[in-house]
Amino acid sequence: MVKIGVLGLQGAVREHVVALEQSGAETVIVKRHEQLNEIDGLVIPGGESTTMRRLIDKYDFMQPLKEFAAQEKPMFGTCAGLILLAKNIVGYDEPHIGVMDITVERNAFGRQKDSFEAELMISGVAEDYVGVFIRAPYVVEVGEQVEVLSKHNEKIVAVRQGPFLGCAFHPELTDDHRFAQYFVNMVKESK
Repeated sequence: MVKIGVLGLQGAVREHVVALEQSGAETVIVKRHEQLNEIDGLVIPGGESTTMRRLIDKYDFMQPLKEFAAQEKPMFGTCAGLILLAKNIVGYDEPHIGVMDITVERNAFGRQKDSFEAELMISGVAEDYVGVFIRAPYVVEVGEQVEVLSKHNEKIVAVRQGPFLGCAFHPELTDDHRFAQYFVNMVKESK
């Protein structure tokens, strides 16, 4: 059984834990960077990317997260997590973790009141997946090594680059755990 951590600084942490456990993974909520040594993969949940970055800095997570990524251990960023994994963020000079060769636009689908659900086709996951978009980003541009897994209204909303997976929506906020299962399978394959 693989052991997957969920970064426990902000966001729908428990919902990710449930989805991962129902997909056959052992889980741990990561609140100390030493815990990264004990896991095979990591989910970075949604939340607010600026707040998450402050917490990452406050608890000295940035360098350990970059080292985790350098070991090519799988990482899955959802919503704000996608922003944290991106190499480029529109309107910002510096990335956060910056391991995916993508450019993202924050809050690209509008404010909280503009939240919505949309049926998506996600390559390798599902033909009929309902994505929950809350102040969601989207991917403006991808590098050569990045596979586009899903689009909504021609906007890129799910991507994969080797061991790194990202989506603009919140898969943990539905009872459909097929995307969590896709990540669990990625972690199993990487071991």
